[in-house]
Amino acid sequence: MTSINSSVRRFVLAGLLTASVAHAEGTLNVGANVGNVPWEFQNASGATVGFEIELVNQIAKNLGKSVKVVNTPFNGLFAAVQSGRIDLAISSITITKKRLETVAFAQPYYDSDQSLTVKAGSALTSMTDFKGKTVGVDTGSTGAMWATTHLAEYGYTIREYVGLNAAMLDLKNGRIDGYISDIPALQYYAKTTGGVKVIQRLKTGEQYSIMFAKNNDLAKQFNAQLNLMKRSGYLAALHKKWFGVEPEKTTSTVTVLPMPK
Repeated sequence: MTSINSSVRRFVLAGLLTASVAHAEGTLNVGANVGNVPWEFQNASGATVGFEIELVNQIAKNLGKSVKVVNTPFNGLFAAVQSGRIDLAISSITITKKRLETVAFAQPYYDSDQSLTVKAGSALTSMTDFKGKTVGVDTGSTGAMWATTHLAEYGYTIREYVGLNAAMLDLKNGRIDGYISDIPALQYYAKTTGGVKVIQRLKTGEQYSIMFAKNNDLAKQFNAQLNLMKRSGYLAALHKKWFGVEPEKTTSTVTVLPMPK
């Protein structure tokens, strides 16, 4: 009897261990800097939501896996991926040649350029209308650098702000004529708050994607899923959901691209 019971216990234990391993292998640990609106953040009920959260959950589902979000400071994502503490990372991460030396990326799915935003109802349509006008920027931002670089070309005056809300208040009240900043932030603001509209994309070449450790086979699997999502229109629909507008046809949200090397 003792021998049979021991065998049963070993069989049950082995089964539990196998099930545990299978569950672990079916779960992807996804590093994310939660609080990065609208990419990954907590909603009013405390659930983690966002464009990239929805994207990786759908890809994981397509691959027969589930997702566990690991809240990680942005600077810690790189070491966490390389050490294997997480399987992949999201957080509007820009693909760069320097980063590709130590990590891998799937193809880009978002072109994070700068943008020109004006008050809803404004007759201004592009930077060429801004001679003698005033544009707002965030102090020290990429938008501020773009505005300074193109100052002589367009002939506007620059006014600096600390934070989006103060600039939007002045824009809506006519104290500035336009605002230059990251296009995702302004499209999301226009969709959720209103009173302004994005009228022009200002190209800077930044593109976002999902980050993996070098030689991680998951990168190829995710890249293949992004191919399908672009061709099916899933990514375009996701863009419309989170930013309130269709993606431009020339952007990486729509265009199938190779994996960065």
